[in-house]
Amino acid sequence: MAAAARSQVMSLYRTMLRESAKFPSYNYRNYALRRVRDAFKANRNVEDPKAVERLMEEGRQTLALIQRQVSKYEVIMYKHQRMVRCHCSSFTCDAFLLHDDVFLHFIFPL
Repeated sequence: MAAAARSQVMSLYRTMLRESAKFPSYNYRNYALRRVRDAFKANRNVEDPKAVERLMEEGRQTLALIQRQVSKYEVIMYKHQRMVRCHCSSFTCDAFLLHDDVFLHFIFPL
């Protein structure tokens, strides 16, 4: 593998590990880290430039997937951690505390 291609592969590997480590959940985080390490280890000896480029493209797509999942998971976890129960007039609602006083209300009649 050429030196430039090797540095790109190593950069992608480090970025994927860094992004995978952002999962708040222990199980998801360890699963993602293990999958990234195993995939790179399995393809460690690939020398064909076309195969390397194909694997790099797969890696970039997987990185984008990891980044989307981490951001979605963080939003879900944030909402669940910040949920409060309030009583607005004649309704009971679940409210998500978004900022200091700003609530996102989901109103259910009593």
